[in-house]
Amino acid sequence: MCKKCYTKCSVNSIRLINMKISFHGAAREVTGSCNLLEIEDKKILIDCGMFQGGKTNEEKNKEKFSFDARELDAVIVTHAHLDHVGRLPILIQDGFKGFFYATPATIDLANLILEDAFHIMSYDAIKFGRSVLYDESDIAEVMSRFKPTGYYKEHDLGGVTFKLHDAGHIFGAAFVEITGEGKKIVFSGDIGNVEMPILRETDSIPPGVDYIVCESTYGDRIHETADEREGIIQKAVVKALKKGGVLMIPAFSLERTQELLYYLNELIDRQKKIPRVPIFLDSPLAIKATQVFKKYPEYYDRDAKNLYLKDDDLFNFPGLMMTQSSQESKKINHTPSPKIIIAGSGMMTGGRILHHAIRYLSDRVNTLLIVGYQAYGTLGRDILEGKSPVVVMGERIKVKCRVKAIGALSAHGDQKKLMDWIAGGPNMPRQVFLNHGEPMASENLQKRLVKELDLRVTVAEREKEYKL
Repeated sequence: MCKKCYTKCSVNSIRLINMKISFHGAAREVTGSCNLLEIEDKKILIDCGMFQGGKTNEEKNKEKFSFDARELDAVIVTHAHLDHVGRLPILIQDGFKGFFYATPATIDLANLILEDAFHIMSYDAIKFGRSVLYDESDIAEVMSRFKPTGYYKEHDLGGVTFKLHDAGHIFGAAFVEITGEGKKIVFSGDIGNVEMPILRETDSIPPGVDYIVCESTYGDRIHETADEREGIIQKAVVKALKKGGVLMIPAFSLERTQELLYYLNELIDRQKKIPRVPIFLDSPLAIKATQVFKKYPEYYDRDAKNLYLKDDDLFNFPGLMMTQSSQESKKINHTPSPKIIIAGSGMMTGGRILHHAIRYLSDRVNTLLIVGYQAYGTLGRDILEGKSPVVVMGERIKVKCRVKAIGALSAHGDQKKLMDWIAGGPNMPRQVFLNHGEPMASENLQKRLVKELDLRVTVAEREKEYKL
């Protein structure tokens, strides 16, 4: 009697399926997403992101992969954040000869992100003697190997198929459904927050899924509700402006910035709930990314699409100034307060926000508004945890300004969203793997999934193989 199918069959007729997964980043941490799925002789990589935050993570980016890039059959990219695409050029250096698959918007945004990363690395190499991981020719080779892949279209990789579904995380983001040898596995990438502006809601998990690899960035907390979100943003902005100082918002160039512009447009231009003050979008990358958003209105949710059809520019309104050049950026200093400055990078690890931090952090009249996740080892995390003074571009700066953090604009779903998503498919999976989360977040989510949904849940360990 066969223990698997409970029917009479000969031992020789049983074929054991070789299917395993290993995690080469974002395991018990949030950055460096890199997942390897092996099904028989097929090797498929899902994401290959950069480690961010602190010297330890910088060193991780220099480490050799523990797999052979030459043996990979395909690389599927869930979305264009640096911690998911930042090491793609290194795969090229290591001999990868296949194709990268992603949605058209992800491809456009990945190009911007990789070019921006290269320029930052080049600057840091001159200023601080740090390493440059790849050059522009490597980026060009990556972009030439991308194959645009629309949502819900099945692609055959030679006996293994995959589909992309809308993850609702950032523009063009996807979670991946992979089927091979009679088994189906879903990789979440990053799962979006609920009812975010511009984006459509996260798709439900498709039927027949055996295994789910799910991010757990906010697996231990609950965000403010969607109904509270606009009021929280309005209150935070109005309170900062009433002090008569500068409101600094370090924002990720993809999605967070565009959502901020959408809300500010709504609150200032349409509802008149926030007074008009000078607002600067001081991020060349965010300005370029905003043009990509305008290129793909088919990705908009219903409300954004209706505004678009009315010829309403979602990302522009009176008082907004986009400072592309460094000279334009420097002029911000001469604009009287109150004023709002939205600048990259989101974790304050580089970009123009550092120049504003040096100038404005030490004044009590100013406000720093944190609207996104801050990884360990980043300047944003240090400030959020109350450290003072902090070192900014080699200078010791006392943090005297008001520091406010809100989860309302997080691009990641909270614990409830992740649990609802995992439980929302037509059937429960055999097993769930949790990655892309700090230990406390992953373990907290694990406990709730086991207790409330009676699931088998594993918190992924880096470089460990799991047989499926």
